[in-house]
Amino acid sequence: MIRHRPSGSGHPYSDDTEQRSPTQPIAGTPLRLGVRTSGGIDKVAAELIVDGGEARTVPLARVARSSRGQAVDGGHLASAQARTARAAGGWQVEIDPPAAGRVLRYRFTAHDSTDAVQHTRWFTTRIAGWRSVGSNLIDVDGDAVQVVDGSVQVLDDGERVHRVRFALPLAPGEHVTGFGERFDALDHRGQTLDSVVFEQYKSQGAHRRTYLPMPFAHVVGGAGWGFHVRTSRRVWFDLGAAHSDRLWIEAEVDAATHDSDILGLALYQGAPADVLEAFVAETGRAVALPDWVFGLWASGNEWNTQAEVEQQMALHREHGVPVRNVVIEAWSDEKSFTIFRDAEYTVREDGGPMRLSDFTFPASGAWPDPKGMVDALHAHDVRVHLWQIPLLKLRPHPTGQAAADARAAVAEGVVIREVAPDGTLRPYRNRGWWFPLSLMPDLTDDRAAAWWTEKRRYLVEEIGIDGFKTDGGEHAWGSDLVYLDGSGGAESNNRFPVAYAAAYGRLLESAGKAPVTFSRAGFTGSAAHGAFWAGDENSTWEAFRWSMLAGLSAASCGIVYWGWDIAGFSGPIPDAELYVRAMAASVFVPIMQYHSEFNHHKLPSNDRTPWNIAERTGDADIVPEVRTLVQLRERLVPYLAEAARTAIDESVPLMRPLYFDHPADERVWEYPLQWMLGADLLVAPVLEAGAREWPVYLPAGEWVQARTGDPFDGGQVVTVDVTDRASVPLFVVADQWDALKRVLGGH
Repeated sequence: MIRHRPSGSGHPYSDDTEQRSPTQPIAGTPLRLGVRTSGGIDKVAAELIVDGGEARTVPLARVARSSRGQAVDGGHLASAQARTARAAGGWQVEIDPPAAGRVLRYRFTAHDSTDAVQHTRWFTTRIAGWRSVGSNLIDVDGDAVQVVDGSVQVLDDGERVHRVRFALPLAPGEHVTGFGERFDALDHRGQTLDSVVFEQYKSQGAHRRTYLPMPFAHVVGGAGWGFHVRTSRRVWFDLGAAHSDRLWIEAEVDAATHDSDILGLALYQGAPADVLEAFVAETGRAVALPDWVFGLWASGNEWNTQAEVEQQMALHREHGVPVRNVVIEAWSDEKSFTIFRDAEYTVREDGGPMRLSDFTFPASGAWPDPKGMVDALHAHDVRVHLWQIPLLKLRPHPTGQAAADARAAVAEGVVIREVAPDGTLRPYRNRGWWFPLSLMPDLTDDRAAAWWTEKRRYLVEEIGIDGFKTDGGEHAWGSDLVYLDGSGGAESNNRFPVAYAAAYGRLLESAGKAPVTFSRAGFTGSAAHGAFWAGDENSTWEAFRWSMLAGLSAASCGIVYWGWDIAGFSGPIPDAELYVRAMAASVFVPIMQYHSEFNHHKLPSNDRTPWNIAERTGDADIVPEVRTLVQLRERLVPYLAEAARTAIDESVPLMRPLYFDHPADERVWEYPLQWMLGADLLVAPVLEAGAREWPVYLPAGEWVQARTGDPFDGGQVVTVDVTDRASVPLFVVADQWDALKRVLGGH
């Protein structure tokens, strides 16, 4: 076997051995060609033909093989990561490509030990080159700034334009912030980054990768402005890194060489709230969710039976820790994501929706009475959310309803497709490392989305499910994907997670419920669809800080309902100090939720419940501290609900960076991990181990420290005693102190 895939797996940050890199060859840039072979191959060569001329042959060298880029990137699961250890079977060569506009045709030949020969098919690509063009290629809406004269260039192969790049001016003292959910910094001036939806399993801050990018930013300082690159394709940003006075934007496009207006750019002028209002008015603003979303959310990946869920909810009541939401992740068999594990039923071969009456739930099964469980939880004012993945698993080989659903999805034509090596279309098989080779429904298509969500209607209408954790929206990899509207992966992969949450929201609304989804992936337009959390992270102080940056940057881009896995969900449990500090900070985050990763039911448990952390750490103070914090959160719910409505109506984020209210104050950038919660509360969480004092910057105004009732003038840094780990430095706008002091209870 010898295989070459020009665009590889579509991993946005790592090349595969058997791909062409860069996928679009560029004059003057070395071009690497690679193949993967089966065992027994002794040598591989490439035959190259330029513009129909004579062929020349170049040998390939053996290299270590990577699988979906994981040798560089790591992956979601250790088992997937282990596959990168295979070294045999990779071959590559690097060549100097011909000039721009010329056509390169190539194929590969492999010889085994018996001198038997194998060939790939011929591949053809045009060489592109950068050239300067007029600014009419960019459709600019707004005049906050001007595109820098002479900066516009296109990457053109003589027939198609593949990219466009241009510069905007950056003035001294301007800060560039936003870009969706970002974990590494609040101010990105001096950095480079991009906008592509990607599942970076942990350490997002270190890698500058995100589940929820947006090609939108605020430029704060001076007159104030912002921009939105109107595309769902990948965009790269150089924010003063190459040239300190230039903000370079480079975007993928697909246009004929002589087209104009091949990229849209919106320029917004004004204060951050004005910029955000213009952006969400164009792309979609948040929808107000019920007040109960502001109560505590609780989950654990090992709560995989009805008995365990009921026990954990009872423990919340026993310990006096109010809980309003439970997310049940391990409820299905992880084949269909529509059927409770152990349920008995007759397979519906056409893959159509089923009703509750189609199932029998054995008394000895994991979920003997799902509806009774949900009814009982509702009686205790707990809403129930079920975990979802937008895939049809094909490994291991599916059986029962899962197999019927997979056959029906293909027959009904509701799956995303990919271009096969022979140029035909076939169902796309997930290339990511989580649930590999699964089929993927095209949830960007209304018919396909309805086919998918109708299978879940009985869960909402008959069992009483209140919402869905719409996890795993990052599985669409590669420009060679083909969606049902004919668009390709380069255009629609980033759109998929937005459509995913929207489809589930429509299901809930059609059943008379609020569109409560809980997603980690998203893109431009996501603000209009439910709530979000910051994805997978370890229980470390560093991840704590990264997550707070993520929440603030997401908020600046219109995300109102945002949370994180308190103190991290993965790896060793947090120590008592980290756990309580993180719980205290989360009182003042829009969504307050804890979660824990699957641990194969090993003992001791890695659940992030207060009682388990107390038992594991031997710290008996944890449960009463958390009880007090969650009770404070309950008292804050009316304030949060009203502040959320204001955030939606006025585009002033619920959890907002200080620069929103004080854009001219340079000192707010020295304290990026402070925020306003609503109009009246200034929050400065303790983010380092062992702290006994914590500096808090108070911007202009009059403030009252919530814990002591002491007044302070703004424009100064004050030092707060944080010996009590269950408190957060919290200041109240002075004229609201009387209204809020009872709610805060001396926090």
